[in-house]
Amino acid sequence: MVWLGLITIFALVEYMVLGVLVGWARVKYEVAAPATTGDPMFERYFRVHQNTLEALIVFVPALWVFGRFVNVQAAATLGALFLLARVVYAIGYLWDPAKRTVGAGATVIINGMLLAGSLLGLTVYALYH
Repeated sequence: MVWLGLITIFALVEYMVLGVLVGWARVKYEVAAPATTGDPMFERYFRVHQNTLEALIVFVPALWVFGRFVNVQAAATLGALFLLARVVYAIGYLWDPAKRTVGAGATVIINGMLLAGSLLGLTVYALYH
């Protein structure tokens, strides 16, 4: 379970770094708070950060449930892939919004696997315990 803890902390650090980048983009592109629109490049940074938060809502609990009721090594592997998928998403989106697809798709697949596996693992556990 230590690996799941590390993956979770790395995911939160990744999210915080993206938040710092949004702050940097606010200054660079002169978008004063509380505005969330303005320069298109600022909006890309903002959307990467916001979309990562949306993905984390599913990721964190599904990671832990999957690790507990399915397999902790598989959960850690999927967690590491999630971190990588978010980097691919961010780089793609910041380069060109149309290039976010690979990272976004990988995120959806990974979260779907964690969620479906968690549901299956919990169901099997409930039936046999």
